[in-house]
Amino acid sequence: MPATGSTRILLADDHALVRGGVRLILDAEPDLTVVAEAADGAEAVAIARTEPIDLAVLDISMPRQTGLQAARELSRLQPQVRILILTMYDNEQYFFEALKAGASGYVLKSVADRDLVEACRAAMRDEPFIYPGAETALIRRYLDRAEQGRPLPDKAITDREEEILKLVAEGHTSKEIGDLLFISAKTVERHRANLLQKLGLRDRLELTRYAIRVGLIEP
Repeated sequence: MPATGSTRILLADDHALVRGGVRLILDAEPDLTVVAEAADGAEAVAIARTEPIDLAVLDISMPRQTGLQAARELSRLQPQVRILILTMYDNEQYFFEALKAGASGYVLKSVADRDLVEACRAAMRDEPFIYPGAETALIRRYLDRAEQGRPLPDKAITDREEEILKLVAEGHTSKEIGDLLFISAKTVERHRANLLQKLGLRDRLELTRYAIRVGLIEP
């Protein structure tokens, strides 16, 4: 049982060892309690629909649904839940995508023992958390873009197409994808054809390579 006034945390990562390590860090704090764990983004969203949580800590690379995809859905379904992205990727594009997805912080796994507790508390105060060392570089790049009149890079595909691309690359059939996303197999096929045309790719193998390159699945 979480202590009275303790922040209730949902922890999502597809590696049980990582979850165990992160849980040890968080549960050692009197004001933080992990009340639920998930092995992928879809499971995290399902848990958040039924369990009262204050904060979701989401890994980026997970099966079925990435942390960014789960963050977008959580922001839509449970806007009161704060979100932190936990990642091994020191990546500017992921950082901006995380902010656009509704996350209030971005923590590197390599320094989670140092930064994660502070990031959780900042999120609960509605303050952004950027891992130390990234702030200067990110702000400088952002300002450079603004001064040159260049917008932040747009995604090449829509959020729905991204969901389908990830599941296709993971080897799911059109029927399985349709069942997961509550759409028909024919609609999945149409999205898949659009993806091939939009990205200039020929088949599932090339879609899979693209999904690896943009970080939707791990090689």
